[in-house]
Amino acid sequence: MDTAKFTPGRNNFSINCLGRLVDISSPKIMGILNVTPDSFSDGGQFSTTEKALQRVETMLKEGADFIDIGAQSTRPGAQLLSSKQEIERLGSLIRLIKKEFPESIISLDTFYAETVHFGFNEGIDIVNDISGGMYDSLLVTTVAGMGLPYILMHVHESYKEMHRQKIDGDIILKLNQYFSEKIAALRSAGIKDIMVDPGFGFGKTVEQQHQMIRELPYITFGRYPVLAGISRKSFIYKPLGKSPLEIGEETRILHGELLRNGAKILRVHDVAAAKDAIREFLA
Repeated sequence: MDTAKFTPGRNNFSINCLGRLVDISSPKIMGILNVTPDSFSDGGQFSTTEKALQRVETMLKEGADFIDIGAQSTRPGAQLLSSKQEIERLGSLIRLIKKEFPESIISLDTFYAETVHFGFNEGIDIVNDISGGMYDSLLVTTVAGMGLPYILMHVHESYKEMHRQKIDGDIILKLNQYFSEKIAALRSAGIKDIMVDPGFGFGKTVEQQHQMIRELPYITFGRYPVLAGISRKSFIYKPLGKSPLEIGEETRILHGELLRNGAKILRVHDVAAAKDAIREFLA
């Protein structure tokens, strides 16, 4: 597809974070905070409250618009935790971040309704669900009942197969079929603010993921803001024979392509580098 000849739908987006209207018509950055011992590139680095708060302060100073907190690794082969275990790992961190940085906007990365309940009481603003509501039947109605914005990611319906099972056929067609069905269900449940995440790194081939970047304008045809999370993903570093920490330049180039193709939120580990990519794009 020739995206240069395609004009996507409206792109003046905003999300309502519990009464706080956040403009995402221009690109924004979501900084990743993994409070896990086993995430693929930064496991254990921010597992204490002090280190986590320092990391949040750094990311906010570097230009993060959102902080995405995850208590469970979803890397290939990671151990599946219960909601209780997620909540134990989170502890008082969300509340402390809100106390130290009251203007921060916190996204909670979970697929459990119980964890969302906990996070809501602690002060989260957004739910980032990798499962599309498929790993906990109460997740969608819980998010709707709390009036939280929701990030809908494309993933396999089985947790065990989310990395192993690859997709046959045209990836963009499959993504749009998935998003069309899921968004209808989310709307029906009462969720009003929806962002879509194509699910880089989850059950796609290297070729499909580069196609997703090239043909990003065709994902929901610009009707919903797209969050792109390519930071330290294996489809970039494995073909190059590099480690996740050695692909800064390659990631910068791909971030530029994503921004030119309409991505509204970059979910990243390196906030400063993403900020530079956005500046370059807007220049």
